[in-house]
Amino acid sequence: MAAAQDPTPHFITQSSELAELCDRLRQEPFVTVDTEFMRERTYWPELCVVQLAGAHEVAVVDAEAPGMDLAPLGDLLADPAVVKVFHAARQDVEIFLLKFGAVPTPMFDAQIAAMVAGFGDQASYDSLVRALAGASIDKAHRFSDWSARPLSQAQIIYAAGDVTHLRQVYLRLREKLLAEGRLDWVAQEMDALMEPSTYITEPNEAWERLKPKSGNRRFLGTLRAAAAWREAEAQRINIPRGRLVKDETLLELAATAPETTDQLARARGISEGFARGKSGVSLLAAIAEAKMLPEDQLPMPLEARRGAGASPALVALLKVLLAASAEAHHVAPKLLADTEDLERLASESEPDIRALSGWRREVFGADALALKTGQLALGVAGRRVRLIRTEG
Repeated sequence: MAAAQDPTPHFITQSSELAELCDRLRQEPFVTVDTEFMRERTYWPELCVVQLAGAHEVAVVDAEAPGMDLAPLGDLLADPAVVKVFHAARQDVEIFLLKFGAVPTPMFDAQIAAMVAGFGDQASYDSLVRALAGASIDKAHRFSDWSARPLSQAQIIYAAGDVTHLRQVYLRLREKLLAEGRLDWVAQEMDALMEPSTYITEPNEAWERLKPKSGNRRFLGTLRAAAAWREAEAQRINIPRGRLVKDETLLELAATAPETTDQLARARGISEGFARGKSGVSLLAAIAEAKMLPEDQLPMPLEARRGAGASPALVALLKVLLAASAEAHHVAPKLLADTEDLERLASESEPDIRALSGWRREVFGADALALKTGQLALGVAGRRVRLIRTEG
């Protein structure tokens, strides 16, 4: 709930009110932004509410109000003079990309900034509000149906809190990062968030989300085709991919590669009606096409890309170095490198990974390469891991 000194949130249901609000907010150096949406029944997120706050006002916008024109919001989000501040921005930005055809710019993600500032992996909004704004979040309406109308006053106040407290979180984080010389680190992270391809799922890459462990390239080719079909079909008819065909069913179809509607109908989760309908026919066609692919067009196993053959001992040493580097620089380990980065570091001479570019290379990547070549050793001093430079 908003603190007593915070302005009462405006509930905006008219296009003219939104236009006036956005005109005022475009005079601000920054604006905090959040959304409430529904996605349980659809592939594409349904925008229900937009929350906006400047220095002196907070507004909750009913995005589903009859006749609501959100174009002024799109203009505000595109204004290069106003920083758009989010927390865990990816889903919000995806919605705005779909709605306006562009990502907000410039942008500041408080969750990522908090990881850079030493608040741990994926710092929650609740924890940052407590630590930096001295407030607490009322979670009572976290799982509201935001598409139902009318919205209650309690829902409006709850939604406003997501941007009211974010103002103070942003100012405190920015002050800390500026003092530590790390604002440029956050700016590098924002470059990736402002890349539209970050939010686009390519159907031919959808199979990787299933993380198959098989090394059989023919199986993987069939899985790729079936997963690509599901992604495109779910987008077309706008239902969640798991409601169309479940993950485990896709894996079964990749293993059995059905050729007829009867064979397709025998798969778990596939009804006879589905198998004999348009969706079933097009799925069978996708599987049949995958069967005809030559070997050199089949996907490589994921393990082959992720450092298969890497020494487990070297990966373990790199994990220790990662933890030590994160501790020394007060930054979240997950932000420096993930498991795939470490496996590729262990198996390739200098892989094209984020850990070897930008500020990450300075904090961790250069030392990781030195460890591999014997120019760096790990020791213990008291209760901390110590980095020991050697002659190699």
